[in-house]
Amino acid sequence: MSEYRNRTTGVVKTQGQWRNEFANMSLPRVWKAATLDALDLDPVLRSPAATVGDYQVSVRDGVVQDANGNWVENYVARDMFQDTTENGVTTTKAEHEAAYQAGLDAKTAEGHRAARNKLLADSDWTQMNDSPLSNEDKTAWATYRQELRDMSDLASWPNIADDDWPVAP
Repeated sequence: MSEYRNRTTGVVKTQGQWRNEFANMSLPRVWKAATLDALDLDPVLRSPAATVGDYQVSVRDGVVQDANGNWVENYVARDMFQDTTENGVTTTKAEHEAAYQAGLDAKTAEGHRAARNKLLADSDWTQMNDSPLSNEDKTAWATYRQELRDMSDLASWPNIADDDWPVAP
């Protein structure tokens, strides 16, 4: 979506909004420098989002002029959480962050458990009495299956790396 800044007032609007503003004027489909000069507008160039840390989001904060004199979108990093007080009870920023992270961890754990359970179900046949595997192979598969069950005991659970998953025999 193209945006333009009025050189006099500093107001920023989309091309569609400026077209409505100048409804009595016939405007070309593509706005070139001459059109922008006639309307007293400068284009607003896109810019990358702000670099954010944990529990931060990138938020657009108006437009600024860059070193070349161009108007560009301005993004800043803002904290996702802050201290709040509701019914006389204060919840700190750290408590909000911990609750948010706990929710993320629970979702991640749920996904890993589903993947693990599928791997266990897919390998159930290896432990059946009529399995064509040798006793040695059955033992290897049993060990693998136990490693799958023990994954939730890993110190990094639920934020495990790909190489934390046991390898099927």
